[in-house]
Amino acid sequence: MRLLLAILLPFAVFFTIGRPIAGIICLILQITIVGWLPAAIWAVYALGQYKTDRKIEDALSRKG
Repeated sequence: MRLLLAILLPFAVFFTIGRPIAGIICLILQITIVGWLPAAIWAVYALGQYKTDRKIEDALSRKG
């Protein structure tokens, strides 16, 4: 669901993963027609990083 949100409304993804400052910057970038594509790519990348970070945290918490 977040992936679809990252493509359609890139700025909203940053608010769902707890990065409001990046969300505001992404919104400013998304306002321009040319900036929408980089904003969507950035949001998808950030979402991937967020998922990776969560997996690492889960693995470390189970280990120790």
